[in-house]
Amino acid sequence: MTGLEPALAHYFAATNEHNVAEIVAAFAEEAVVRDEGQEHRGLAAIRRWIETTIEKYDYRVDPIDSSRIGAKTVVRVSVHGGFPGSPITLRYEFIVESQKIARLEIS
Repeated sequence: MTGLEPALAHYFAATNEHNVAEIVAAFAEEAVVRDEGQEHRGLAAIRRWIETTIEKYDYRVDPIDSSRIGAKTVVRVSVHGGFPGSPITLRYEFIVESQKIARLEIS
């Protein structure tokens, strides 16, 4: 999908390559990720979340569309991987500050 701001395009490209270092680099130092009912704060916790998620699901993400709602960029994403019901559509809500992801909520 074209038209995503650079930080998000970088995040999705690195995610599909399972490049943990580049995924982490997309996040701000004090970033927060909320996924599967858990909150991960800071780069060390986000790195653990990424590594665990890749190992558990071996997934690929394909952005479908995006929109802005106030300070948030909302991206609908098709997620394919090693889990029941694959593929599924999820909603990724990003807040980007200074070219880095400050917050990501996946639902």
